[in-house]
Amino acid sequence: MSIIANLNKAFDSRIRLGIMSILSVNDSADFNTMKELLGVTDGNLASHLKALESSQYILSSKQFIGRKPNTKYSLTDLGRKSFQEHLDALEKLIR
Repeated sequence: MSIIANLNKAFDSRIRLGIMSILSVNDSADFNTMKELLGVTDGNLASHLKALESSQYILSSKQFIGRKPNTKYSLTDLGRKSFQEHLDALEKLIR
């Protein structure tokens, strides 16, 4: 078996790795917080969030704070499990 077999291609991008890392240590995070933490553009972040959401690794919930829309993201159980497996595979690779 290949030493890279358990790495998940969905997390190859440093931005997706960052999104998953943020969400794994927080119950949820909103769009602007992630944008600020990752230092990326709206469009770049949105496309990576959409890809992770279509893989069913994250969920989004929209609400209004005052008159401003706010979108929060959180990990799904599948997302948490898949990301942990990816981190475990990275750790084995490093050793």
